[in-house]
Amino acid sequence: MAEELQKNLAQEQLVTTLETEKVNPATTEIDRMSPLEIAQVMNAEDMKVAQAIQQELPQIARAIEAIAARLRRDGRLIYVGAGTSGRLGVLDAAECPPTFNIPASQVIGLLAGGPIAQSQAQEDQEDSIEAGEADVAALNLTANDVVVGVAASGRTPYALGAVAYANARGALTIGIACNRQSPLEQVVEIMIAPVVGAEVITGSTRLKAGTAQKLVLNMLSTGSMVLLGKTFGNLMVDVQATNLKLHQRALKVVQTVTELERDAAEDLLQRTDGEVKTAILVQKTGLRPEEARVQLATYGNVLRAALDAM
Repeated sequence: MAEELQKNLAQEQLVTTLETEKVNPATTEIDRMSPLEIAQVMNAEDMKVAQAIQQELPQIARAIEAIAARLRRDGRLIYVGAGTSGRLGVLDAAECPPTFNIPASQVIGLLAGGPIAQSQAQEDQEDSIEAGEADVAALNLTANDVVVGVAASGRTPYALGAVAYANARGALTIGIACNRQSPLEQVVEIMIAPVVGAEVITGSTRLKAGTAQKLVLNMLSTGSMVLLGKTFGNLMVDVQATNLKLHQRALKVVQTVTELERDAAEDLLQRTDGEVKTAILVQKTGLRPEEARVQLATYGNVLRAALDAM
């Protein structure tokens, strides 16, 4: 598997032909610009990111639906990448448990070089196809899992190795890159390729490409969690009140939906062990907390479905 990937990569065109490696004519004299001019040109370039993503919305929607379907079957969402791309995947994965009240094992970020690469660049690690294979192999993939290869260039060996292994295990594979017709596109089932064009600093894909990847990851995780009923309208009804800020957010959600005064909402949350969905269902239906939990479980823990059935 690794040898075939290496051969394919060797046959690819030179890296200078990639959109993400081209020279941006708008910034060839950025070192002569004033601070305001630097900010203005960067802002103008960043405006192109949303436009590039707009072209990929059908593919993003397809990916959201596919991810949600597998998460319903107890599958996992696994991001794999190197450098900025990998760090963004780790960040998105880390923020899902407190936001949506899911186990940390349900959304996972794998970064070339391991945890140390979060704060210290380990860019040489991205060149190992075998490392990508080994890191996902350690997760004991199943056909219910989703592996998302994140690579600005679309040709990072670490991500390609991970995706190739995932394909062999029958997992769904998704690619996110900022170049078209990349090696990554050739090996994934769903490809998302917002082409943001040349970077402000030539080849610095932590800029527009990184922003594009972050926005796409936001859509994939948030969209799939919405489909799983992790929100009620646009409210975080599965938020984990693990600190003061999140407790205040949970309290506000209960107040917003039930129209209770603060003290009453606080008491309701205490009676329902801090479970926002349970608290809302108790207030709306008159059920006891244990009855509300049964009702929620009957409807897949989707609050709107549980309420509509009453």
